[in-house]
Amino acid sequence: MKIAIRIVLVVAIAAMAYLCTMSIMTPIKFDQERAKREKAIIQNLINIRTAQIEYKKLNGVYCADADELVKFIEEGKVPMVLKEGTLTDEQLKNGLTEQKALAIVKKGNAKEIAENGLEGFRRDTAYVTVYESLFASQYTIEQIRNIVYVPYSDKQGEKVKFSFDTASYTNINTQMVTPLVQVGVEYDTYLGDLNRQQLVNLKDFQSKLQEQKEDKFLGLRFGSVIESNNNAGNWE
Repeated sequence: MKIAIRIVLVVAIAAMAYLCTMSIMTPIKFDQERAKREKAIIQNLINIRTAQIEYKKLNGVYCADADELVKFIEEGKVPMVLKEGTLTDEQLKNGLTEQKALAIVKKGNAKEIAENGLEGFRRDTAYVTVYESLFASQYTIEQIRNIVYVPYSDKQGEKVKFSFDTASYTNINTQMVTPLVQVGVEYDTYLGDLNRQQLVNLKDFQSKLQEQKEDKFLGLRFGSVIESNNNAGNWE
């Protein structure tokens, strides 16, 4: 009987130790995995925001469709100034500016160009794709095409895209119309396969933080279609 009691006590102690360990490690593991996933998601959102800003410069509004934004990155043309040569301190002291130097070079007067030491000075504008202008130094074209998809969101092999929403705000005093955009993803989309209780706790915590806000969003997002916020990300 004593042996049986001892066995039961050992099992109970082991079970208690396991439960205590899990109660500590489960939230730690959840937070670590969440941080890893959100780092990749935030980078995609930053890249999308960069592309959206360029889209608005050329079109006057933000892009409301993920596929259209990818096409814009691949095919949309933006001006890029190709620079050769720089002005020396002595040239600057003598009153030469970039604009004056460019004007002299454009005239094509070889003597004047030589007198001002501008033989190697060039400023040419070329039109390149948005990808070449903004992303080619960091990403392959295949990688940049994937920025509209949410990392760690594969559902049975299918990628999930970020939600794209656009709107406009009209100032009643000036009648000025301001285009608005928001792009984001909810927690359930990229954390739904992790510990369910920890996800519930996270959403509950975030809901309480946002009690005073009109627009409650449980996830990662930049921009807003309710107010102009300079396309700020809610992680910033």
